[in-house]
Amino acid sequence: MDVIKYVALDLHIASIWIVVMSAAGKVLMELGIATSAAEIRKFFAGLRGRLTVTFEESTLSQWAYEVIEPMVEKVVVCNPRRNKYLEEGSKSDEIDAHKLADLLRTGMLKAVYHGQKGFGAMKDVVRSYLCLSSDCSRVMNRLKAVFRSRGIRTVGRSIYYERNRQEWLNKLDRPEKRRRAEILYKQFDCLRELKKEAKREMLAAARKQEGYRSVISIPGLGPIFTAIILAVIVTPHRFRSKRQLWSYCGLSVITRSSSDYEFINGRRVKSRKFEVTRGLTVDFNHLLKWALKTATIEAIKKEPFHTFYSIRTEAGMSPEMARLTVARKIAALILVLWKKGDVFDEKVIMKSFAA
Repeated sequence: MDVIKYVALDLHIASIWIVVMSAAGKVLMELGIATSAAEIRKFFAGLRGRLTVTFEESTLSQWAYEVIEPMVEKVVVCNPRRNKYLEEGSKSDEIDAHKLADLLRTGMLKAVYHGQKGFGAMKDVVRSYLCLSSDCSRVMNRLKAVFRSRGIRTVGRSIYYERNRQEWLNKLDRPEKRRRAEILYKQFDCLRELKKEAKREMLAAARKQEGYRSVISIPGLGPIFTAIILAVIVTPHRFRSKRQLWSYCGLSVITRSSSDYEFINGRRVKSRKFEVTRGLTVDFNHLLKWALKTATIEAIKKEPFHTFYSIRTEAGMSPEMARLTVARKIAALILVLWKKGDVFDEKVIMKSFAA
């Protein structure tokens, strides 16, 4: 019978520290290797037994997953935000690897999804578009800052239009400021063209995905948000229920209570007064939450979500909670339509809203 072994890797760009632990918690092996696919394959080729491997989510994690996954029984890419145990006491590569192996052996790790093969291209084109969008916004802010530094108001977007640029440049009273603005204009033009190119590639890649037709049919989710949602979620079958997706999106409400029970005449009964704290989950995918929240603002301007939103606010629900409820509806629709391969049908949705 093959022996079960737990392997923990502390990944860094130059080196990897590896700890191999038995089911009983005994350290069987520990060593450091260079960070390369050849060295990783060489190590695992010489390791016998049923291997379960873990390492933390990072820049290197997808590459490491692709290299290691074919050679072992299971790979757990764990969420570093949940590994509070690693922050206690002394810290080094060796200590972190030991703690990771122990957490893996005892089943205490929270896995990050890495199961879908061949989806890296879609993620990369979405990242390229988002990075260029962020860079464009940064340059636009810097450009306005140049004018504000000379007491010139820059309300609106006319400052960015090519037809208005010379007029704006003439307002700057110092040549060095004018030269700086010219350079920023050139940088903005270059980034804008790259952003358009990245957008075309992203939308072309999104249209090839299996769930594109279903997700884009939902009001409020245009092609850009659809592409982001497809790239982040990858497959709807990751989530068994809508509540799991809500938690991943940061849309689920968590409740923490204390002093729930008391003893009266020797019997344990529910307390009439106990402390309850409510709030949205703090461990979520920030990009997906942003996409759904922004799409919700557009969705409540259209039917059937406008009616659904209005009913809630007229009944006394706060606008923030009403938008959260609409965002949850959209997330649930994404999950069910994508799984079934169906498209949005307003008549069916209105019946469910009425219920």
